[in-house]
Amino acid sequence: MFHIGIIGGGGISDTHARATQQVEDAKIVCFFGTNHDKVEQLSKTYGGVAYSDFGAFLNHEPMDAVMIGSPSGLHADQGIQCACRGLHVLVDKPIDVTVQKADELIAECKNEGVKLGVCFQDRFAKDGVRLKHLIERGGLGKLIIISARVKWYRPPEYYNNSRWRGQLALDGGGALINQGVHTVDLLLWLFGDVKRVYAKSLTALHNIESEDTLVATLEFENGAIGTLEAATSVFPGYDRRVEITGSEGTIIFEHDRIVRADLKTPSPLELETQPQDTNRSSSSPIVSDVTGHKRILEDFINAIKTDGQPRCDGYEGRRSVTLVQAIYRSARIGQPVDLQLS
Repeated sequence: MFHIGIIGGGGISDTHARATQQVEDAKIVCFFGTNHDKVEQLSKTYGGVAYSDFGAFLNHEPMDAVMIGSPSGLHADQGIQCACRGLHVLVDKPIDVTVQKADELIAECKNEGVKLGVCFQDRFAKDGVRLKHLIERGGLGKLIIISARVKWYRPPEYYNNSRWRGQLALDGGGALINQGVHTVDLLLWLFGDVKRVYAKSLTALHNIESEDTLVATLEFENGAIGTLEAATSVFPGYDRRVEITGSEGTIIFEHDRIVRADLKTPSPLELETQPQDTNRSSSSPIVSDVTGHKRILEDFINAIKTDGQPRCDGYEGRRSVTLVQAIYRSARIGQPVDLQLS
């Protein structure tokens, strides 16, 4: 049995707790958060001891691993303290808000001999895996153009009722690093590294420090070009959509499933009639379907058992932050940014 401590008192920690309850060999033993009432409620709902002092939380026994769902800018600092106690670290996306912080967490987990994983559930979606296999075996031929759209909506209270969302210090940015980062990871996982970006961002609708609307052009190492749109300003919010064209045809991936496949050569791909993930991410931050997080935790526990690597380890989680930082830099300076130089 793996004893799990959960860090954070917000909605994502509730998601982590529900996912943990569905994993056969995992048990919640404690929670930590600065909001006493929320942490107490999580404890009453899911079991485990509630702590408002981080040192006391770290001293809890038994505890084998932590799931971190605190504000993004705290991920590395809290993860480092956990790793120093010999605890395995599974952190919600993004790994942190800067590459430097990500590197510090990666190094500490390596030094302490603990596993580090990052929650990117697209890597576990059935159709996402099918699409990756199709691309790897050349089913789309030479990749030509990729269009990714994360045109979501969040009402003003989503930001107004939070001390950290949309704030540079703790969120690292806005729509791109918070909502769009899942799609950034998906693009890197499916198509490989990006070598150059050119971006424009706006704070069009919300009263926040960072952007709620961003468009970037991407040049991939494999020669393909692409666009990425990330927003929380698009009412009422539309499902994430990725369109991929190669020399052998086009695939359209919407929400978390393949909805269209127009290929020159017949393929065994069968289109699903219903979405595998029922979360309404485009219009709500509430996670009702925790299937993706359950698969992430199962994979993480298996990596601990077998001394293997999580499907998205620290190095993989770092890649999305590297690209996000380059996009933000391009938007700030109004010029293209080469990732080799950024």
